[in-house]
Amino acid sequence: MKVKINKNAAKVIKKELENENNQGKMLRVYVSHLHGNHAHYGISFDTPKETDEIVKTDKDIDVLLESGNEWLDGVWIQYFYVPEEGFVITNPSKGHSHHH
Repeated sequence: MKVKINKNAAKVIKKELENENNQGKMLRVYVSHLHGNHAHYGISFDTPKETDEIVKTDKDIDVLLESGNEWLDGVWIQYFYVPEEGFVITNPSKGHSHHH
């Protein structure tokens, strides 16, 4: 499974991982809603479960994904400051995005 993270997102995620409440946790990307031919994504900070795959990224951030979930393979985590600040999670192979 693959995950891409842009530079802005990596900076925000690393800062959150340093937060006392997130000590020992990792970034999780999950499907929050599935609507037939597209999915909506969410993120949280969590600990690995037996059903997870830990995916290494080029930004030195390990990401938890539900193993075997085709909607998660290839997600791209981006963070933008304009037009509004926040995460945008897309899966180019599935053709849908979700603002978080």
